[in-house]
Amino acid sequence: MKEATGLTDNAGDLVAMAVCGYVSQPSLRPGGYLHYPDGKGVMLPGMFGVTYNASVGDRAFGWAGDHVEPGVSIANPNESADFALHYLTCIGNEATVMSGLTKGAKGIVTGEHARLLVAFEDEVNEMLNIGDQIQIMAHGRGIALSEFPSIEFKKTSPRLLNAMRLSRAGNGALKVPVAMELPIEIMGSGAELNSEYVDQDLMSGDRPLMADLGIDQMRLGDLIAIRHADHHFGRSYRKGSVSIALCIHGDSVMTGHGPGILTLMTCTDDSIDFEIDRTANIANYFSIGVRS
Repeated sequence: MKEATGLTDNAGDLVAMAVCGYVSQPSLRPGGYLHYPDGKGVMLPGMFGVTYNASVGDRAFGWAGDHVEPGVSIANPNESADFALHYLTCIGNEATVMSGLTKGAKGIVTGEHARLLVAFEDEVNEMLNIGDQIQIMAHGRGIALSEFPSIEFKKTSPRLLNAMRLSRAGNGALKVPVAMELPIEIMGSGAELNSEYVDQDLMSGDRPLMADLGIDQMRLGDLIAIRHADHHFGRSYRKGSVSIALCIHGDSVMTGHGPGILTLMTCTDDSIDFEIDRTANIANYFSIGVRS
């Protein structure tokens, strides 16, 4: 057991394993069009491949794109291996380029969407090729805090856990700094999915509401809190629950789709408390450069 931020974690008991993916090619659905709620069709980039000018720490809204993914998107063409890549990898895991012009370069896992998302330095991104192999030291599945047995962690590496500035609140709960709170009423696509595989989107089509709530100020990599959200087996409403999540991709023009949030921890009791801190972003935690 290991003492971190005054709390006892089980990082020394976790298994670290190698998993790998390959830099993916951007793809578009047949026909290419994405549709606004009023039916207007547009063609926009955003998912998969190498995104040169969007990073964690940058805005989640306002891109001329759809579901913009920061950094490098990787996948494994073998379905079973790809599931292992998704389920075993945690935010904050180290990634290493194993082939191509940037072989040996180090990066860090920043999100999980339809692909795994990895941040590298700009000069590495510029030299990566579609198909380059990226190996990840998957470490974090099964992580727990002995003082808070009712909190379940998902996708959380020891590195992220130690970076999140966790502490005990005055009421004895685990206090988590978050950049903003989201009302559960605006959570959309992804409620039906396994909360350890892929994200849940915001319903961001009501732009005046997004501005009124300040949600349009969200940044990629922000830590997010949602009350009454139970993310143990999917994503459902349960009064009194609290879930903490991570913004992993940008906004969308489609109904029911907006910035995506990835579950990091959840509880159905009062074990999690949170405080608003606009610096609660993994770009700050992992010293990843901000561009806009």
